[in-house]
Amino acid sequence: MDYLKSTDVEVAAYILAEHNADLGNVVDSSAYEPMYYKDLIMEVIKRKKKPVQSLPEAISEIYTQINMDGRFTYRNDGKWGLTEWYPVEKKASRGARSVSREAALEKKKANDTHKFESIQENN
Repeated sequence: MDYLKSTDVEVAAYILAEHNADLGNVVDSSAYEPMYYKDLIMEVIKRKKKPVQSLPEAISEIYTQINMDGRFTYRNDGKWGLTEWYPVEKKASRGARSVSREAALEKKKANDTHKFESIQENN
Protein backbone atom coordinates (compact mmCIF):
# COMPACT_ATOMS: atom_id res chain seq x y z
CA MET A 1 0.00 0.00 0.00
CA ASP A 2 1.27 3.43 -0.89
CA TYR A 3 0.65 5.29 2.36
CA LEU A 4 1.51 8.71 0.97
CA LYS A 5 -1.13 8.49 -1.78
CA SER A 6 -3.81 7.03 0.48
CA THR A 7 -6.23 8.87 2.72
CA ASP A 8 -5.86 8.78 6.48
CA VAL A 9 -8.89 6.50 6.87
CA GLU A 10 -7.66 4.10 4.18
CA VAL A 11 -4.37 3.81 6.05
CA ALA A 12 -6.24 3.34 9.36
CA ALA A 13 -8.38 0.55 7.87
CA TYR A 14 -5.27 -1.12 6.49
CA ILE A 15 -3.52 -0.87 9.88
CA LEU A 16 -6.50 -2.48 11.66
CA ALA A 17 -6.62 -5.33 9.15
CA GLU A 18 -2.86 -5.79 9.35
CA HIS A 19 -2.95 -5.67 13.17
CA ASN A 20 -5.45 -8.53 13.25
CA ALA A 21 -3.59 -10.53 10.61
CA ASP A 22 -0.48 -10.26 12.80
CA LEU A 23 -2.55 -11.60 15.71
CA GLY A 24 -3.74 -14.50 13.53
CA ASN A 25 -7.35 -13.28 13.53
CA VAL A 26 -7.99 -13.49 9.79
CA VAL A 27 -9.83 -16.81 9.96
CA ASP A 28 -11.75 -16.56 13.25
CA SER A 29 -13.86 -13.41 13.01
CA SER A 30 -14.97 -13.73 16.64
CA ALA A 31 -11.39 -12.99 17.67
CA TYR A 32 -11.04 -9.63 15.90
CA GLU A 33 -9.29 -7.21 18.18
CA PRO A 34 -10.12 -3.49 17.99
CA MET A 35 -7.28 -1.03 18.44
CA TYR A 36 -6.97 1.83 20.91
CA TYR A 37 -7.68 5.04 18.99
CA LYS A 38 -4.50 6.85 19.97
CA ASP A 39 -2.29 3.91 18.92
CA LEU A 40 -4.16 3.69 15.63
CA ILE A 41 -3.87 7.42 14.97
CA MET A 42 -0.19 7.56 15.90
CA GLU A 43 0.46 4.68 13.49
CA VAL A 44 -1.37 6.55 10.70
CA ILE A 45 0.76 9.65 11.37
CA LYS A 46 3.93 7.56 11.34
CA ARG A 47 3.14 5.67 8.12
CA LYS A 48 1.96 8.75 6.26
CA LYS A 49 5.07 10.62 7.44
CA LYS A 50 2.88 13.55 8.39
CA PRO A 51 4.70 16.62 9.62
CA VAL A 52 3.16 17.24 13.01
CA GLN A 53 3.45 20.79 14.27
CA SER A 54 0.51 20.27 16.60
CA LEU A 55 0.00 16.68 17.71
CA PRO A 56 -3.39 17.32 19.40
CA GLU A 57 -4.68 18.93 16.20
CA ALA A 58 -3.49 16.00 14.05
CA ILE A 59 -5.03 13.48 16.45
CA SER A 60 -8.32 15.40 16.43
CA GLU A 61 -8.38 15.58 12.63
CA ILE A 62 -7.75 11.87 12.08
CA TYR A 63 -10.11 10.86 14.90
CA THR A 64 -12.87 12.94 13.32
CA GLN A 65 -12.28 11.29 9.94
CA ILE A 66 -12.41 7.81 11.49
CA ASN A 67 -15.53 8.71 13.46
CA MET A 68 -17.34 9.91 10.32
CA ASP A 69 -16.28 7.01 8.08
CA GLY A 70 -18.73 4.11 7.95
CA ARG A 71 -15.94 1.53 7.74
CA PHE A 72 -15.12 2.03 11.41
CA THR A 73 -17.10 1.22 14.53
CA TYR A 74 -16.45 2.27 18.11
CA ARG A 75 -16.29 -0.78 20.33
CA ASN A 76 -15.56 0.42 23.87
CA ASP A 77 -12.79 1.77 26.10
CA GLY A 78 -11.52 4.05 23.31
CA LYS A 79 -11.07 1.19 20.84
CA TRP A 80 -12.10 1.14 17.19
CA GLY A 81 -12.57 -1.76 14.82
CA LEU A 82 -13.79 -2.28 11.28
CA THR A 83 -17.56 -2.43 10.84
CA GLU A 84 -17.26 -5.55 8.66
CA TRP A 85 -15.92 -7.50 11.66
CA TYR A 86 -19.08 -7.22 13.70
CA PRO A 87 -22.62 -8.39 12.93
CA VAL A 88 -25.23 -5.70 12.40
CA GLU A 89 -27.35 -5.17 15.50
CA LYS A 90 -31.01 -5.57 14.65
CA LYS A 91 -33.46 -2.94 15.83
CA ALA A 92 -37.15 -3.42 16.47
CA SER A 93 -39.23 -2.86 13.38
CA ARG A 94 -41.73 -0.01 13.17
CA GLY A 95 -44.60 -2.49 13.10
CA ALA A 96 -43.53 -4.02 16.39
CA ARG A 97 -43.30 -0.59 17.98
CA SER A 98 -46.77 0.45 16.80
CA VAL A 99 -48.29 -2.78 18.13
CA SER A 100 -46.61 -2.16 21.48
CA ARG A 101 -47.87 1.42 21.50
CA GLU A 102 -51.39 0.24 20.69
CA ALA A 103 -51.22 -2.37 23.45
CA ALA A 104 -50.05 0.29 25.92
CA LEU A 105 -52.93 2.57 24.93
CA GLU A 106 -55.45 -0.25 25.38
CA LYS A 107 -54.01 -1.04 28.81
CA LYS A 108 -54.20 2.63 29.83
CA LYS A 109 -57.78 2.84 28.58
CA ALA A 110 -58.72 -0.26 30.60
CA ASN A 111 -57.06 1.19 33.72
CA ASP A 112 -58.84 4.52 33.25
CA THR A 113 -62.18 2.70 32.85
CA HIS A 114 -61.49 0.67 36.00
CA LYS A 115 -60.64 3.83 37.97
CA PHE A 116 -63.76 5.59 36.70
CA GLU A 117 -65.96 2.61 37.70
CA SER A 118 -64.40 2.43 41.17
CA ILE A 119 -65.03 6.15 41.68
CA GLN A 120 -68.69 5.73 40.69
CA GLU A 121 -69.08 2.76 43.07
CA ASN A 122 -67.73 4.79 46.01
CA ASN A 123 -70.21 7.63 45.43
